[in-house]
Amino acid sequence: MANPVFRLEAHFSGRVQNVGFRYNTRQIAQGFTITGEVKNLPDGRVHLIAEGAEAEVREFLKEIQSQLCHHIKETTESTSTGPAQFRDFHIG
Repeated sequence: MANPVFRLEAHFSGRVQNVGFRYNTRQIAQGFTITGEVKNLPDGRVHLIAEGAEAEVREFLKEIQSQLCHHIKETTESTSTGPAQFRDFHIG
């Protein structure tokens, strides 16, 4: 079995769709050694999955919250470890 990676899943609510949120999140991801996905949900939220070293993933989330705070009303998150699911970071 491959080495387990740290995984963070977050849901962002607020004015997070149709404002470039996913594109900006992907741009922020380029500055970090992480993989994952960001996608819109039918209920108006944005779902993020980020994998990598725990410190790197947590810094990535902090940077999203810092740069996109004017769009985010609420963030919920959960963490786990397991085999890597992604090879890159992309918009889903």
